[in-house]
Amino acid sequence: MAKRTGEKYDAIIDAAVRVIAEHGYHNAQVSKIAREAKVADGTIYLYFKNKDDVLISVFSEKMGSFISDVEEALQSVESAVDQLYTLIRIHFERLEKDRRLATVTQIELRQSNPEVRKGIGEILKRYLDIIDQVVENGIRQGVFRPDLDVRATRKMIFGTLDETVTSWIMNDYKYSLSGQVEQIHRLFIDGMRK
Repeated sequence: MAKRTGEKYDAIIDAAVRVIAEHGYHNAQVSKIAREAKVADGTIYLYFKNKDDVLISVFSEKMGSFISDVEEALQSVESAVDQLYTLIRIHFERLEKDRRLATVTQIELRQSNPEVRKGIGEILKRYLDIIDQVVENGIRQGVFRPDLDVRATRKMIFGTLDETVTSWIMNDYKYSLSGQVEQIHRLFIDGMRK
């Protein structure tokens, strides 16, 4: 298998996002992805085992980049209240900027098989760990209630962000996703404050 870097690899990943968003995962044949990426069908198999591997790689590349951006942004933010705001803002801005990626991550990944879900679960854990750290920071800083269950709070935060994006997609992007940041942040903070 070829090294997962370079122009062709990046072209395949980007093409997969476009094709899956437009046709749905089950109708996104490898040949369509190859055509969109302007590579031969066989080139896909130099980088990926199968279509499931393409989907896992799309999530790994795009979500990995997103998680790295969140980690980097949070390094310069001390207050847990501001960290949570930053996390919500980046989450919504990134997906609002790339509607196709939002469709793939929110809709198509949910319809995939157990192998794909397992692959994306490993990547998603890194993001969930960041949310845990923000909540733990807030407790340590004395701005969040000391009795917060970190795991349950993380589920509430991630679940709300996830559902907000899914609802935005299902409503044909009729409103600003970024415009939801203030209200959702306030909702979380009011529920978690000491």
